[in-house]
Amino acid sequence: MSILKNKKILITAGPTREAIDPVRYISNHSSGKMGYAIATEFLRQGAKVILISGPVNVQLQHPNLKLISVTSAFEMYVASSLHFNEIDIAVFAAAVSDYKPEIFEKKKIKKSGEELFIKLVKNKDIAYEFGKFKNDSQLSIGFALETNDELMNAESKLRCKNFDMVILNSMNDAGATFEHDTNKVTMIDKNLLLQEFPVKHKSEVAVDIIKMIAGMVINKQFVLEGQ
Repeated sequence: MSILKNKKILITAGPTREAIDPVRYISNHSSGKMGYAIATEFLRQGAKVILISGPVNVQLQHPNLKLISVTSAFEMYVASSLHFNEIDIAVFAAAVSDYKPEIFEKKKIKKSGEELFIKLVKNKDIAYEFGKFKNDSQLSIGFALETNDELMNAESKLRCKNFDMVILNSMNDAGATFEHDTNKVTMIDKNLLLQEFPVKHKSEVAVDIIKMIAGMVINKQFVLEGQ
């Protein structure tokens, strides 16, 4: 029997959209494929999954799946925070917008002049908020998509967001990150131990990630039982 059977898992997936006016928004190229692949593998292991998803073209159905569709970063934060106290493991795989327009224009912005300035304000960091109060029995796993100083930036996220593991993607790796069916990851745990993997289909990457998480669950249970 899988160590993950009946564990409660929170997964965020896909992009968020931050509205500028009724017809325009700020977003990114995330397809949600990685997050959905992770959800699929957790479900295969018998876990109970709450999948909070931004707008994607991926579909997933399962009796143990609760799918919550959201659009903005704030909506994703609210939906996630409602489940923080009840989950065993959180996997923050969504590409959440760091900033949003300070003002949402209720009418379409008309073209005028050569420049348009939009003031952006910071969104809540969902993983950071969870990391502030997660208890000793919970695990938090995050993703770091980087274009430069990859390891340094990933390790910084590991510390400041209280992750138990961070999964590093580099935009410099061919066949990885957004819109691909494949990915290339490096997993970094709290002891800064690295495990690098070659380019694989995202379903295979999900298997690798969840094997690592299962090992962390076993270690955590061993430590808690010994206290």
